[in-house]
Amino acid sequence: MKMNHHYEEISQSYLFSTVAKKAADFQKKYPDREMIKLSIGDVTLPLAGAVIKALHGAVDEMGKAETFRGYGPEQGYAFLQEAIAKYYAGHGVQLDPNEIFVSDGAKSDLGNILDLFDQDNVVLVPDPVYPVYVDTNVMAGRKVLYAPANEENGFLPMPDDSVKADIIYLCSPNNPTGAVYTREQLAQWVAYARKNDAILLFDAAYECFVTDPALPRSIFEIEGAKECAIEFCSFSKIAGFTGTRCGYTVVPMAIEREGMSPNKMWLRRQTTKFNGVPYIVQRGAAAVFTEDGMAEIQHNLDYYRANAKVIAGALDECGVWYCGGKNSPYIWMKCPGGMDSWTFFDWLLETTGVVGTPGVGFGSCGEGFFRLTAFGNAEKTKIAAERVKNAILSLNK
Repeated sequence: MKMNHHYEEISQSYLFSTVAKKAADFQKKYPDREMIKLSIGDVTLPLAGAVIKALHGAVDEMGKAETFRGYGPEQGYAFLQEAIAKYYAGHGVQLDPNEIFVSDGAKSDLGNILDLFDQDNVVLVPDPVYPVYVDTNVMAGRKVLYAPANEENGFLPMPDDSVKADIIYLCSPNNPTGAVYTREQLAQWVAYARKNDAILLFDAAYECFVTDPALPRSIFEIEGAKECAIEFCSFSKIAGFTGTRCGYTVVPMAIEREGMSPNKMWLRRQTTKFNGVPYIVQRGAAAVFTEDGMAEIQHNLDYYRANAKVIAGALDECGVWYCGGKNSPYIWMKCPGGMDSWTFFDWLLETTGVVGTPGVGFGSCGEGFFRLTAFGNAEKTKIAAERVKNAILSLNK
C-alpha cells in the first residue's frame, strides 16, 4: 500500500496550532500576567435569543414521536434553503433554493468542493491567503500558483492575463487582510474566469461585515458570475455558530464544464459523502433570518465593528500602516521597526501579553505584516489596543 506523500509538502503544524502553543507557553511562563487573544477569528458573544428559542423548540420536537426527525436531506431542509434564498434576495441576488447546499461550515466545503475537479487543474490563490485554500490543493497534488497581494495593490490582487488558471480562490472581505473588492474589481475577475473557462471559488464568510452599500457582499451581484462562480458562506461570523457548525455553498445551475453540471455533481457528492447538518442546528440557523434574529445579530456585529474601530484607532495614533478594520473584522497591520512576522509576534506577546497572528503564516507575501481580530471581548480589546499602541510608541523613543 502507498501513502499520500503530498502531505509531506505541507507544514506538519497548522498555523493556528503554532500560535496556540506559543500562547500556552507564555501563560505557563507568566501565570500571573493577563494574556489577551486577538489572534483567531472565533466569536465571543453568545447566540442570539431567537436562535436559542428555535434550538429549544427543535429539541422539544425531537422528543415527540409525531415531530421526531431522523435522516434529513443531505443538501439541507427546504425551510433553511428558502430562508437563505430570501436573504440573498434582500441584496438583489435571485437564487433557486436548489442551488443552495447546507453544510457544517465553509471550511469543510472549501476543501470538499475539490472532489469535483480533476487533479491536473491549475489553482490560483492570492498570497497571503487563508491556509485551507492552499493546503487542500497541495494534499491533492495540484499545481498552485500565487497572485501576490501587497501594500501597493491594497492586498487586492487583480487578474494577470499572462497567468492561466482553472480554479481561482477569492475571499472578500478578505481573511487575513480585511481588504474588500469593489464591484468593478470583481467584474474583472469574472471576465477573466469566463475568458479562461475557469471557476471562481468565492469565500463570502465575512459578507455580513460589509456596511458600505457600494461594496458587493456576493459574487453573484456581478453580471455573468452565475456561469463561472461558486460561493461559500457560513453562520459562524454572522450568527456566532463557530461552536454550532453550519454553513452553505451556492452552486449555480448555470455553470457547465465539459458537458457536466457542478450543481448536479455537488448534489451527488454530498448525498454520497455527507449525512447532512442536524435538524436542530438548521432550525437555529433559519431563526437567524427572522425579524428578531436579524435585529439581534446586527447588535452583535456592531459590537465587533466597534472593536475593530478601537484597534484601528490605536494604530492610527502610533502611525502604523494597516488595511481592514472597515467592512471587515480583521485589521492587517505592518510590523513596526522592520520586524518580521514571528519576531513581532514574540515581541508583542512578551511586551504586552497580546496574541495576534503572524502574516507570514498566510503566505510569503504576508511577511512583515500581522493580523489582529475584532472578535474579542470589548473591554479586553480596549486594554489590548492601548497596550499595543504604547508598546509601538516606545520603539520610537
